[in-house]
Amino acid sequence: MAVIGNPRSFHKKFKFIAEVDSLGHSGFQKCSELSVEVANVQYFEGGSLIPNKSPGRLTFADVTLERGATQDRELYDWFQDVANAASGVGLTDPAYKRNLDIVQQDRDGTTLRRWSLSRAWPVKFVAGEWDNESDENVIESVTLTYDFFELVQ
Repeated sequence: MAVIGNPRSFHKKFKFIAEVDSLGHSGFQKCSELSVEVANVQYFEGGSLIPNKSPGRLTFADVTLERGATQDRELYDWFQDVANAASGVGLTDPAYKRNLDIVQQDRDGTTLRRWSLSRAWPVKFVAGEWDNESDENVIESVTLTYDFFELVQ
């Protein structure tokens, strides 16, 4: 029996770039998933046995970017700026928040999807692991928190 309809094509996850305000774009080897969760608010009205449910606050998970360590210090310097600003007052200066786009690309480099993360800033920087018996490259990672993300068309 013939299949009715058009087959779906799925986006590959291997090719993407990250564009950060004032840092330009960088190639990364790995990016953790973007996720958002809506809280489930439940309350019981007048002795009801079945709760009334409604959506609550949104929670956005942090995103981690990984790449091979290079001479480029821009991500580390950004993290240092945030850490130095926060060390005295415990709050991050809004000037250190930057917008970030994660761009999924096809094999030929055309844009498939663009995810925009608003007001992101680094909360963790890992310089990598060193091992004298390894032939692999040092991988550095930066974990970013942000206010929200959206799919840009």
